[in-house]
Amino acid sequence: MASKIIAGNSTNDGIQVQGDSNSTLELVTGSGAGTTALTLDASQNATIAGTLTSGAITSSGAITSSTGALYPLVSATAVSTATTSFTASISGTTMTVTAVGSGTLAVGQVLTGTGVTAGTSILAQLTGSAGSTGTYTVSASQTVASTTITIVGQDFYGIPATAKRVTIMFAGFSTSGTSFPLVQLGTLSGGIDATGYLSTAASVTNGANPNVGSSTAGFIIRSSTAANVISGHMIITLFASNLWIESFTSKNDTNTVNTGAGDKTLGGTLDRVRITTVNGTDTFDAGSINIMWE
Repeated sequence: MASKIIAGNSTNDGIQVQGDSNSTLELVTGSGAGTTALTLDASQNATIAGTLTSGAITSSGAITSSTGALYPLVSATAVSTATTSFTASISGTTMTVTAVGSGTLAVGQVLTGTGVTAGTSILAQLTGSAGSTGTYTVSASQTVASTTITIVGQDFYGIPATAKRVTIMFAGFSTSGTSFPLVQLGTLSGGIDATGYLSTAASVTNGANPNVGSSTAGFIIRSSTAANVISGHMIITLFASNLWIESFTSKNDTNTVNTGAGDKTLGGTLDRVRITTVNGTDTFDAGSINIMWE
């Protein structure tokens, strides 16, 4: 039983209050004996039977439904983009790392090296010390003799189908060469999509004429020079039917601001993003990146 507040129906003409001692409160509405519309338990958890409609909903905690959290803000694990170089061989989809010269290996890193298939990324670590020597699963089956491998990109997997907005964060991020950073989207069925983007970006230093660029291969991050250290974020929002709208703002020193926008229609549901460069060969050499979605 529970304490009840019963709105007017055929059994009573106004508001009726029925007391109980179990610390649960029910709000009953509807015809006849009525139906429980809202239940508040002793821990102040609310269960709503119908549809919740509001101009704005705010909460100091999570807002949940019977199927779990509604659009929770979820952050992935930050990944270092400092220089990472190691010695490894690949047989099939297993990579064996025998020595690490610098940096830390991480799931999602996109690899380059003599004989390594372009776009190959790390999917999981199988054995060894975390982020160091041991064996790893990679995304493409191949045979590669022992060689030096470095990092040219970072994939973040596992974005849920319910995600409506993805934010990519850059903290002191830079690359080794002159190619501008690029963000690409992907799906489970099609992998990373490198075509069909409408992306424009500009960089402004001390009010001078902007340095402007565009790309159809991904969402470009334009800065005053490609070697700059970037801090900022890119926001990618689902508009409708796999159409994603992008905008970003970043800085690379005390007097330069970078901004841009774009759009891309995917052939399926987004489940991953890749951070790389326009030429796909410049390596990461400083900072860190992370994503969150909701």
